[in-house]
Parts: sequence; structure tokens; C-alpha cells
Amino acid sequence: MRSMDVLVIGGGPAGVAAAAEMARSGLKVTLCEQGGALGGAIHRQPGNPARAVPVPRAQSARWHKLSALLAKTDAEVLTFHAFIGLDATGAVLVEDRRQGRLLVLRVRALVLAVGGLERVVPRPGWHLPGVVTVGGLQVMMKVTGRGPAGSVLLAGSGPLLLAVAAQMTALGAPPLAILERSRQVLSPLRAAPLLLWPRYLAEAAGYMRRLMQAGVPWRLGSSVQTIRPTDDGRLETVIVDGAGAVSRIVVDKVALHDGLRSNSDGLPPAAHATDRNPHVVLAGDCREALGGVAAIADGRNAAQQVIARLTGAPPMSSASRRIVDTERRAQQALANIFDFGIPDLLKLPDETILCRCEGRTVGALRQMLATDDQPSPREIKLNGRIGMGSCQGRFCVEWAGAMLAQQTCSAQPAGAEFIGNRWPSRPVAIRSLLGPAVADAISSIPPNESD
Repeated sequence: MRSMDVLVIGGGPAGVAAAAEMARSGLKVTLCEQGGALGGAIHRQPGNPARAVPVPRAQSARWHKLSALLAKTDAEVLTFHAFIGLDATGAVLVEDRRQGRLLVLRVRALVLAVGGLERVVPRPGWHLPGVVTVGGLQVMMKVTGRGPAGSVLLAGSGPLLLAVAAQMTALGAPPLAILERSRQVLSPLRAAPLLLWPRYLAEAAGYMRRLMQAGVPWRLGSSVQTIRPTDDGRLETVIVDGAGAVSRIVVDKVALHDGLRSNSDGLPPAAHATDRNPHVVLAGDCREALGGVAAIADGRNAAQQVIARLTGAPPMSSASRRIVDTERRAQQALANIFDFGIPDLLKLPDETILCRCEGRTVGALRQMLATDDQPSPREIKLNGRIGMGSCQGRFCVEWAGAMLAQQTCSAQPAGAEFIGNRWPSRPVAIRSLLGPAVADAISSIPPNESD
């Protein structure tokens, strides 16, 4: 069992900023990233650097500066290492996927910087093959350096639609169209607060310039209501605009995006250390989804908390806290022009899939809610199997809670009321659980000739 001062999980901007800050203070820090390179979703690194997806210059500069800062420290960086959980003794379990072994680490503090979650509002057909998230599409492009094949429709709401559309266009694979649900994006009154953050406006202007040059249509007030498979393996989308007019577009892929949310599901709660457990701190988008600039600042804030806890030094009054507050206001200004609200899910057709892991439908949940004795979130999970699948409710519990709130006209329950607080479900190789020596011994046994 290895021991260290601090273990940081997640190699995105928050995790790298936290690791660099703590290592500079003299703490023994190890940074684990489940992928093959640091960067996270925002700064995902391509397999071939020559095929990097173009990103805004300021974004690239921030990452290069942060990476250089980490490189000047003695922090240990472990790639292809996946966080498995925290056991009852307070030991952290990490799978070394390159060597095929399970590491048991004893740490004084654990910083979780695992990133946020992309939201996709359920609609008929959202579970079909060929339907992906916009963020997932972006990660694929960043890793491969290639645009998606075939015709692609981007739909939902948020600035990520423009960013990904511009990146697709730069790679020679522009989307067929962008459907932005909000009609307020170009409202001068609503957009005026963004003048306080000119870098957002400059970034958006760069995306729009590229899209206009390529002739990519950006349809405001339009949304995908239904997705249906066609006989030739494509997807027919039923689109409704702000005036209620219905149109149809047939494409090869549909990419959906309805905003981001924090990602503390299944993670240990941030808490002070006990005799058996390390001090746990959440950092970046997994704590609060505020974007890349805020993630770096929040990682430094988390580092300062750990430094104060482990060294006894008084907490530093940091400009990073002010940056997080400023970015929070910026995200609120963006939310004022985009549409991240939850529609009336009770109006969805019964056959709409709600829980993709278990195949549970809106109709099944509606039937449970139609009784005089309203079920609790826990009962919905146990009796309706909502949140029982391998994703552990990450993509269905929010919507089940919204349906419950809309049915009862009450506050939406927190996700923990459905699923409690349990570890993420991750596939772990048997070889890793057994250990290399045992696994090698088993694999060397000759097969039974009678088999």
C-alpha cells in the first residue's frame, strides 16, 4: 500500500491547477487521469498532435500555461489510472489500466476533479443509435482530429452548439443545421449583461463568422421534438419552431445538448478527515459547472483548502475565489439568453424512454405517479427501476425527479434521494482484481483438451 499526502483524481483544468498548487507548497501529490493524456473534456489532447481541433487562442494559452506550471513541480502524474472508490478503511482504490492491477493508496487528502455532466432532455427517440451528445461529438473530434461522417444535426441550447459546429466546419464536416431552442439569444436587452465579459462575445463572434462563411443555418426558437428511425438506417427528426410550424429533416446523426450540471453523483461527500478517511474536496465542474476559467480557479481554491488542512497554515485569501464568483455571474448571464429549463415532461408520449439502462418509459413512471399515495423517490427507484442501471441514475434521475415535481407541484428532489450515495459503476478487469501474479498463473494453465 502506497502512502502520499494528496491524491488528485481528474486531469482536466481543475485537477491540474490543484495538483500544481499543492505540489508548489511542498506536499507530496499524485495526479491520476483515466485517459492517456491530461486535458479533460475542455483541453482533450489528440492522438496525433498534427490533427488538433482548432480552439480559441485564449483557451489554448491558458492550458499551455497551466501545463507548464505543473511540469515545473515534482507532482507525480499517472495516466490510464481510473478511480474506483474509497473503501471502508479509508483507502483509495485506483485501477492501473496499463499494467492491469488495482492500487490501494493511503492518502491524507483526496481532491476529486472529475468534470461535469452533459444534460440531454428526454424526447421520443433520444435513445436511438446515431443520437449522441454534442459534448461527446466534440471529444471524438478532439481525439481523432476528424469531423463526423455523414450529415449531422445539432440541436438543443447553449453556446457549446456554436463551438462544436465551428469546429466541425473547420475540419471540413459542417453540420447540416444548428437548432437553438432559445429565441432570446439575439435579444439586445438579455444579451447586454454579457458586455461585462467581452471574451465570451469575441469567442462567439469567431464561431459565427466561420459558420456564416460556410453557410451553416442557425435556426433560433427551433427544437427537435421527435426522432424516428428510417428504413434505410438514418434518422428522421420532427422539428417545431417558435411559431408552432412543423418540419422534418432526415440525417445520419443527431447531436443533442441541453446544458451542463455538476457531477457529485456517487462520489464521497466533501468532508473533514476522520481517523479512517481522508479529507475530501470537490473541485471544478463536478462541484459547480462554470466553465474552464472557473475550473482553474476552483482547483486552486481546493488546493488552498487542502494546504491549510494538512499544514496548519491559515487559509489564504485568494483572488481565485473572486474569479469563481465572477464566472458564476457570467454563466448566469448566459443562462439568461439560452434555454436550459426543463419542459413539461408529463406531456411526453408514454413510449418515450426515460431510463436508457433499464428501458423504463415515461408511461411506466406516469402510471406510478397516478396513484393517490404518491411514491417517494426511493420507491420510484426500487419499484420502477429508475436509476438502477449501470449509469446509476446519471441520465435519468434528474428527469424522474422533474416529473415527480411537476406531478405534485412541489420542489424537485435531489438525486441522492433516489440513488443515495454510492460509487460509480466501473468495469474492472478480473486481472486487476486478482493481481498480475495470480492472473499470469491462471493464464498459464493449459486448456482442458476435452473443452
